[in-house]
Amino acid sequence: MFVRAVYATGDPALLDTAVRSLNSQGRDLLEERPGYRGAGVFADRELGKLLTVSWWETEEARHNSDEVMRERRAGLLEPFAGTLAVASYEAAVFHQIVHPRQGGGLRAARMEFDPRDADLVVDTFRATVVPRAETLHGLAGVCLLIDRERGRALGSTLFVDRASLAGSRAALATVRHETSAKAHVDVVGLEELEVLYADVRFE
Repeated sequence: MFVRAVYATGDPALLDTAVRSLNSQGRDLLEERPGYRGAGVFADRELGKLLTVSWWETEEARHNSDEVMRERRAGLLEPFAGTLAVASYEAAVFHQIVHPRQGGGLRAARMEFDPRDADLVVDTFRATVVPRAETLHGLAGVCLLIDRERGRALGSTLFVDRASLAGSRAALATVRHETSAKAHVDVVGLEELEVLYADVRFE
């Protein structure tokens, strides 16, 4: 599948207004688009960060939805969003164990690499991160989103609750170190966000 990620920052006091808009008007807009397969909404309420991810059956379906969503996005996120960044990815690895739920936790590592190493990044993530993460208490799923042309990726682990997310920090720090060395990637950002909504359909 293919993914569009929207990352917004703003006044934490206004974040819930944007979330309500996304969960009503935003979700209705997405559901109307052909090829839509689900979405996730994740937030850092303390700092005022909001990550929304929409999933698409094909690259064409994602592209065809871009124009409509681009026109409506700013309005949906007002008055919260002071900054806004949009990125497109291929979902290279998606391994779900249990359905993530509201109140769970997401840890996302932003990575950069030589585009020539894209296959190495995917293979290493699948062979190293997935089996090691599966042993962690409370894991809901593991995902790797990748932009092969630009040499960028977003690796994430989802947990059923915030306690499990916190308890995994040391173990996943070790995995992150090993994976970055094997796959020749630079980890350029690391975040933990609350799961506000997450639903991806494969059927």
